[in-house]
Amino acid sequence: MVTSSYFLFSGVSLILAVIFGVGIYQVNNQNSVNTAPANGKPTVTASPSKNAPALTSRVTRSGKFVNGEHPTKGSATVFIENGQWFVELDQEFSTDKGPDLFVILHRHPNVIGSSKPPEYSIKEGDYILIAPLGKVTGQQRYLIPSNIKPTEFQSVAIWCRQFNATFGAASLQN
Repeated sequence: MVTSSYFLFSGVSLILAVIFGVGIYQVNNQNSVNTAPANGKPTVTASPSKNAPALTSRVTRSGKFVNGEHPTKGSATVFIENGQWFVELDQEFSTDKGPDLFVILHRHPNVIGSSKPPEYSIKEGDYILIAPLGKVTGQQRYLIPSNIKPTEFQSVAIWCRQFNATFGAASLQN
């Protein structure tokens, strides 16, 4: 009798622990942060609830960064999720600190090869500013404004606006 009561109590305790743990997880994960949209300030978007439709995400193009003015590594991906376009830099992304750094979309597939060292400066009209770079390392996501057609651009670059210097660029491939 003691043994069966012990197992019943243990089973109920385990179930309660799982329910409590899931509840804590859901409370802690209610919001996710999208880094540095067009205005440069992070925005918070609510995670979908159980009754919300599932997120649909489709990667369209991606590429690996090559060095320009400064060492830059990692990958950039342009994708659409629930009707909105994003640029995402992966966990391996890193570049040097610099003033006035921006994530841009560029019309040319080889930004570094089409520009001149050492600055790798770019021409007005060949690019569009997406957002100020939120951090110099790690995964981050940027919303592409709805008035921009990402399919018209061939590269993602990290660009210093103050000195017109391209830190690094990733040519986008299907």
